[in-house]
Amino acid sequence: MSNPLVKAAIRTKFVLTSRERASEIIRTHADAYRKLTDKIGYGNAAKPIMVPPMIGVDQEMRGWSFFQILEHNAIVNRSIASTVESLALGKEPSGAALINPKTDVLPKGLSGPDQVESFRQSIDDYLAMVETLPTLRGTAATPHPIFGAFDAHKWHCMFGFHLGLHLKQAEKVLLLLQS
Repeated sequence: MSNPLVKAAIRTKFVLTSRERASEIIRTHADAYRKLTDKIGYGNAAKPIMVPPMIGVDQEMRGWSFFQILEHNAIVNRSIASTVESLALGKEPSGAALINPKTDVLPKGLSGPDQVESFRQSIDDYLAMVETLPTLRGTAATPHPIFGAFDAHKWHCMFGFHLGLHLKQAEKVLLLLQS
């Protein structure tokens, strides 16, 4: 995504989004993924499905199964969680926060039914953790690979935004499985 206007719009959206609203978006997306899991079923969830080009879905991500989408999200969720917690507590990000966004977020090829619980747990753990943190706005910032420097609040907003991008992909996977 190289359009500076789109980048500015997303950054502005994050600035205007409250912490509570960002958490609500995460919960809403989590519920939508749960419903998709029920509709797809475990048998179909392992089938790789090629989706058409989509915003936020890189070429190497387009042929993923539903389980692979969940695995990817769980990896990114844990990375964002680590980043938000570190920034909110005034610590230098480390561990899961330090990933290569092109390689470390790709499914490891072990995507199966266990990814459903891993995905759910990554969201539940994050929402519980973020409730315990002090102010998220105005913390130190770390770079997002596309949108520039984010403080803890913008990373909190990115958590739900990222879920939403891949939710569209997951919905398209279901649609293609049904056709």
